[in-house]
Amino acid sequence: MVEGIGFLVGVGVVNGGAIVGRYGEAQFMSYRSESIALTIGRMNRQYFLPAIQREFVWKPEQIVQLFDSIMRGYPISSFLFWELKPENRDKWQVYEFLEKAQHGGTHNQLASTDGVSSLSLVLDGQQRLTSLMIGLRGTYTAKKKYKRWDNPDAWSAQKLHLDLLADPRLDSEGASGSDVYYKFEFMENTPAPTSEHYWFRIGRILDFDERQKFEAFLDEKDEELNKQGLSRSERKTFERNLDRLYKAIHVDEVIAYYTETDQDYDRVLDIFVRANEGGTKLSKSDLLLSMVTSNWDGVNAREQIFNFVDRVNTQLTRRNDFDKDFIMKSCLVLTDLPVAYKVQNFNNANLTSIRQHWPKIKKAIELGVDLPIHSGIDRDNLTSANALIPIIYYLFKNPGVTLRGSTPFEARNADLIRRWLIMALLNGVFGGTSDNMLRDVRASLQSMSGAAADFPIDAINTTIRRAGRSAEFDDFAMDEMLSRAYGQQQTFLALSLLYDEAGWGTMQFHQDHIFARSLFKPKELLASNRPDWIDKKDRLGNLCLLLASENIGKLDMPVEEWLGSREPGFLKRHLIPEDQSLWKFERFLDFLEAREDLIRRRLQALFGPVVAQVSPKA
Repeated sequence: MVEGIGFLVGVGVVNGGAIVGRYGEAQFMSYRSESIALTIGRMNRQYFLPAIQREFVWKPEQIVQLFDSIMRGYPISSFLFWELKPENRDKWQVYEFLEKAQHGGTHNQLASTDGVSSLSLVLDGQQRLTSLMIGLRGTYTAKKKYKRWDNPDAWSAQKLHLDLLADPRLDSEGASGSDVYYKFEFMENTPAPTSEHYWFRIGRILDFDERQKFEAFLDEKDEELNKQGLSRSERKTFERNLDRLYKAIHVDEVIAYYTETDQDYDRVLDIFVRANEGGTKLSKSDLLLSMVTSNWDGVNAREQIFNFVDRVNTQLTRRNDFDKDFIMKSCLVLTDLPVAYKVQNFNNANLTSIRQHWPKIKKAIELGVDLPIHSGIDRDNLTSANALIPIIYYLFKNPGVTLRGSTPFEARNADLIRRWLIMALLNGVFGGTSDNMLRDVRASLQSMSGAAADFPIDAINTTIRRAGRSAEFDDFAMDEMLSRAYGQQQTFLALSLLYDEAGWGTMQFHQDHIFARSLFKPKELLASNRPDWIDKKDRLGNLCLLLASENIGKLDMPVEEWLGSREPGFLKRHLIPEDQSLWKFERFLDFLEAREDLIRRRLQALFGPVVAQVSPKA
């Protein structure tokens, strides 16, 4: 299962049927247990979720496996609750369990706890409890096969059903080819009964809160199935499956839970981390969001940050894959707080500072993301989100700068920053653990003087060199750039430096081979003693960025015919050798060498003469 096997505090001993033990010197309460029906009745009435919980991530097949385990009498692990005292009820933002989930993720709704006298927050078990809620009282909206994601008709709200005529004993012998014995399935509508299938929406089992009601229903259905001609054996299978479902939901005390009553938040946070160590990896931002929320008076930080992540990922001109960790790391850097992403750095004073600067932080992040997006840098080729943080910090400290204006200052800095970012990404400056790098680069930016100062590239690059890395154009960077090949993640970044145009994010363009790949037939190249051409066809020197309309016009035209039909400015823009004899396929290697020489000259004109590597300080 996704979640861990449960959380056992201290070393327990059996004492009269109750589990007791110690957490340090403090004795803790025993585990309790209750039925699923009782738990479902308390969810969103007594049991809620804290903001530190991540969103629901289970898929329909995992929900089915959970219900199958329950029907088979398997343990589904224990649960961990935190009981809040009435005086602390309003100190923490709490959320409702989902009743309607959708493929791709669903945000939990903020809960109203007015009138709740006994409030418990679920620290371990959210995925399982939400799955029980969806299976018994809710729906799962799934995408239909072969339909587009943006088609409203592609989505179907489905409820969990059980085929009461499917014999699990047959499935257990391998007849179903699945490790799931009971035949559960999510369906949009309940099919009419047939002689082979009787699909029962399992949420209906909650109607039978008394055994007498259930027995009456069984008698009614047995008579009905008998009239339909079902055999005694088939009716017994129906009765056995439904009776097992009734007992699994109403009788068996499946939900075993431990309730933490200590009101100290740090202790509870530590328990939460330990309880979830065996499950899905926790994002630190998931742990910190409730701390942020509790300190942002009048503002729901979780909703603010979730919504802002959605905006920078889906509502700008290109799609991105930023996460909450990136936003919160940026908050630390921008407000001149310790860069290390640790819980202690989000203390009350620091959180207050972030809250005060939140509007400026959002504006700087959006502008800092907009510049690379405009240059065509998005989720497909942004290899390090942290590389954007120095740019965002510069914009945060210079609130009048947008990098999209037409003044000489704006245009100059936009171009300088674009080229610096691409070199930083190509050279992997912010790869791996980059906290120290961000701290030191921030110090370089803090040394800026005067209003609307230029982005201090020289000072930043000096700092990067001292760390043993480089964001500069040198011999190593030149060779690495020319070795980039078609299909690699960073090839677009390298190609974009060859052009004066910077607005690739607003254009529909293609990465294209100048000499088409179809020309490089392995058998023919081997026969003509040119096997090395096969690998060299994908080198940067044989690639260019073409607008979609240009690429369509090119099609499969011979290179010399296609280039001969272009105006002179086209050849210059794409750094194509003017010697037309090089445009013939048999001169491919000579063409590649000549074009790579033009590329070298272009890069030297952009960055200046090749600089020598500087050894880091000892």
